[in-house]
Amino acid sequence: MANPINMDKAKEALNSFQEKAEELLKDGSKVEEILKKAEDAIKDVPGVGPVLAKFPLMLNMIRSYISKDYTVVSPKVIVTMLCSLLYLLSGKDLIPDSKPVIGLVDDVAVITAAFMLCGPELDAYAKWREEKGLTEA
Repeated sequence: MANPINMDKAKEALNSFQEKAEELLKDGSKVEEILKKAEDAIKDVPGVGPVLAKFPLMLNMIRSYISKDYTVVSPKVIVTMLCSLLYLLSGKDLIPDSKPVIGLVDDVAVITAAFMLCGPELDAYAKWREEKGLTEA
């Protein structure tokens, strides 16, 4: 089956939340609310397994940044990841979630775009967690 949206549109959707994500980054408690909502929302996405394997790592990286445990990452990276979560939770979809299965493709695409843009930083964070003995994502 062909992908109904392209990565350029996913990146555009991701970028549309930049201002809101930058504002959120100033308040750790609001970020934690977003992280919890995103964890709940992603549980409803069926059959995405390997595509979203880095999702828990991304959430933990944001948490570690907010708690100042891991600060060797650019705030722009954290903002990009927050943008993907805001998109996921916004209901402002390229494909309405009300369409069974296909409606979740855009959410997965936007999160995947964030993974692609932040891949090296996520890998560095995973290595840092491993060095600290924090292997559970």
